[in-house]
Amino acid sequence: MAEEPWNRVNIPFPSAVSSVRIHFSPKTDVNVETLLVENGKVLKLIRSEILQTEIRLLYELIYVLNNSYRGNKTFKGLKQVEQCINRLKNMKLDVALQELTDLCPNRIQRELSVKSGECDVPSQPMLEWLCLKVLGAAHLMSCTLNRCSRAFVLSKQQMKWEEFVILNVVITSLLSRLWVIFRGVLASLSTLYQQLLEFLREVAHLQPMPFLKSFSLPGDMAEFLGPSHALLLTKWRTRGLHAKDHKEKQQSRKKSSVKVKNQGRTRKVKEDLGVAIERDLALNADMKPFLKSFRNLTEEPHKAEKKQMFKKRVREAATFTNMVTHLEEMILWCKSQKMEKEKHLLTFLRLKCQRMKCLETAGYNVQRKLRSFRQEVCWAFSPQGVMPNACRSSAAVRKNAHLRTRFQSLRRRLKSPTVSIGVKKKQVKRRRKRTELSVSGPSEDNKRSRIIHEATAQTTDCNSHDDIDDIFASAGL
Repeated sequence: MAEEPWNRVNIPFPSAVSSVRIHFSPKTDVNVETLLVENGKVLKLIRSEILQTEIRLLYELIYVLNNSYRGNKTFKGLKQVEQCINRLKNMKLDVALQELTDLCPNRIQRELSVKSGECDVPSQPMLEWLCLKVLGAAHLMSCTLNRCSRAFVLSKQQMKWEEFVILNVVITSLLSRLWVIFRGVLASLSTLYQQLLEFLREVAHLQPMPFLKSFSLPGDMAEFLGPSHALLLTKWRTRGLHAKDHKEKQQSRKKSSVKVKNQGRTRKVKEDLGVAIERDLALNADMKPFLKSFRNLTEEPHKAEKKQMFKKRVREAATFTNMVTHLEEMILWCKSQKMEKEKHLLTFLRLKCQRMKCLETAGYNVQRKLRSFRQEVCWAFSPQGVMPNACRSSAAVRKNAHLRTRFQSLRRRLKSPTVSIGVKKKQVKRRRKRTELSVSGPSEDNKRSRIIHEATAQTTDCNSHDDIDDIFASAGL
């Protein structure tokens, strides 16, 4: 099947002259002026800083989520939106529209051409080529709107599941802004196409040079895009009319209010405003704190009973499937009671419980995990005391461990110099003692010990000799 001429990134440029000289009438002047106005609107939207900022934000978001979010359907929808935007850039629509602006005569040239009766305008091949460019860009804008809507629905579905809530809020806001901008581009392209067709008919009538022979240009953008996007174009037009009516009404109201103010200034009427009355402060006493404390007194016993009931169910839960149902009931109750902290902790535990439920259905033994999980749920429902490690994020646990190791290493560093200094002092004292002994000679205590040692040695020698003589005498020697 042959590809449509408008459905190309690079439409071949016609090998003909870009401008021709035709008879220039006041009607032609009006057509050229409206064409330039509509062309300027499209260029302003495409080159706007708002659109470029949103596109850069989309690129940054895709770059950040490329590894961790690759298999997600919402991420795939964002990639499709990126492909449409890249195709629009590769089409170089802004270059083609800028060329149309350069070929059309400006205001001074038009005034002179109306007097002379002739002027250079874009030729029929050039205008037909531009019509193809505008049709391709409009079809691409309609595809981009569809991709934005699809990605928005997928992101909203994830938000309902309470997965990646902050990320999905960013994605939905980005997609909604892009959708609004691209819808404005599509509407402005539709009006530009109508002006191009009108001017093309006039140029073709005055200087016929047909370029498209196998393809006929559609008479309306709504007919070309189909019923779904035609409805968007009609809504845009009706909203534009309503906006104009609203502006006119506001201007008329402002004028009437200014007239009333001026009339009020001219009139000077002295009115009796009465006398100020001092009211007693006791009558205006605020009852809100009293009612709040009374409400707390009545509600606290009910809350305590409900909490005990939920804890009892959690302790009696035999499987993770039952635990999931109990957790959902508890989350809904916390939401109704505006217990935000408990609700956030329980939603985190519900995600963990769903993972353990998958393992349980796969046939793994998770009874040991279930016991510790019950304690975590009971703590999260009434958070008091030390938080269990399971309720903390992995980043916080890692951070605490890292800090602990850092403090231990710091202690060792601070402790090691003191120990080494103490050892050095002891060694110095021992050396000093040895030097003193070597200089002064042996002390009196040392002399006494030596004398005692010699005496004991002599007595032992004598005793040993006596014993030997006795032995020999008993033997008859």
